[in-house]
Amino acid sequence: MYAWPASEVPALPGQGRDLRIHDTATEGLVTLDPGPVARIYVCGITPYDATHMGHAATYNAFDLVQRVWLDTKRQVHYVQNVTDVDDPLLERAQRDDIDWVALAEKETALFREDMTALRMLPPRHYIGAVEAIPGIVPLVERLRDAGAAYELDGDIYFSVESDPNFGKVSNLDAAAMRVLSAERGGDPERPGKKNPLDPMLWMAARAGEPSWDGGSLGQGRPGWHIECVAIALDHLGMTFDVQGGGSDLAFPHHEMGASHAQVLTGEFPMAKAYVHAGMVGLHGEKMSKSKGNLVFVSRLRRDGVDPAAIRLTLLAHHYRADWEWTDQVLQDAVDRLGRWRAAVSRPDGPDAEALVEEIRVALANDLDAPAALAAVDRWVTRQDTEGGTDIGAPGVVSRAVDALLGVAL
Repeated sequence: MYAWPASEVPALPGQGRDLRIHDTATEGLVTLDPGPVARIYVCGITPYDATHMGHAATYNAFDLVQRVWLDTKRQVHYVQNVTDVDDPLLERAQRDDIDWVALAEKETALFREDMTALRMLPPRHYIGAVEAIPGIVPLVERLRDAGAAYELDGDIYFSVESDPNFGKVSNLDAAAMRVLSAERGGDPERPGKKNPLDPMLWMAARAGEPSWDGGSLGQGRPGWHIECVAIALDHLGMTFDVQGGGSDLAFPHHEMGASHAQVLTGEFPMAKAYVHAGMVGLHGEKMSKSKGNLVFVSRLRRDGVDPAAIRLTLLAHHYRADWEWTDQVLQDAVDRLGRWRAAVSRPDGPDAEALVEEIRVALANDLDAPAALAAVDRWVTRQDTEGGTDIGAPGVVSRAVDALLGVAL
């Protein structure tokens, strides 16, 4: 599967700072010090509907991670998956009387368009669950053969008790895990499981649903968590720098994935930092496909909203914060974009070297994009009220905003 085209990232003078970011597993800030190539895995979409603002906020957060690393003169090895076969996709295809493959391809194509418009840097590897199946099957077989998985009516389940480090990503107790498992795709009430929290690794073929040859596992399709594990281990290996996604993925998805990988490899942890973006709400509830309370990137674009304004709306909120989408937050971003573009369109302005460092410091401090925006606002105010004589300053500001914040002025 192919990703989307990369926008050019301008080179800036000097060098950025190492990223200090909140790690869900340790419940505190950690300073990341990757090698020459920083490694990051971000969980992708299940393509049964268009990119909504919650998706955009998550991918914006991890786009900033990439930009901070690039500014430190590192390369970035970024991997993202597409869950192009799963129950929600099959259910939507049946509801709309459309082939599930056609639906997945259509929505994945629209996602690529949205990511391109928002200037999100693409992953080096963009892998669908279906194309990953040949790599998933042997991992499930290894877990089963090692006694870390078991069969139940043809389905294969992972035993969470096989991992002594289970629970160290989300830090939740068993009762909380059980509630979230039921809400987020698990089946804790299924009779016959060794532990209610055990997640499915391989689902035996169901009538009327797609299935693949699973070798000794039989016909079926992969579970949700093992998909990402197979892709991450294949392309990044263990102990990569950042595992990312929305905060609703901390449990069960990242917790279970970490356990799968740790049992398979005997290494701990799967990732050096588990980083989670907050939820975007609308009318008092989390924006989600199941609730149908969505603001779509593509619809805003069709309505003539500048993608740079959409991105500034996202940047105005700290990536870990839960926040509410309103017409006003978008209008504030439209107004800010207009002020910034007017300021950098002048032939000269106040010196901007200090501003570049302010943006770097803000982003290195747990991706504090609102502080970075405030720094640019201050430069713009100086430009409006005092002016300046530095003929290179507007260009420096424009390149810094593009390189570090992904906003083209």
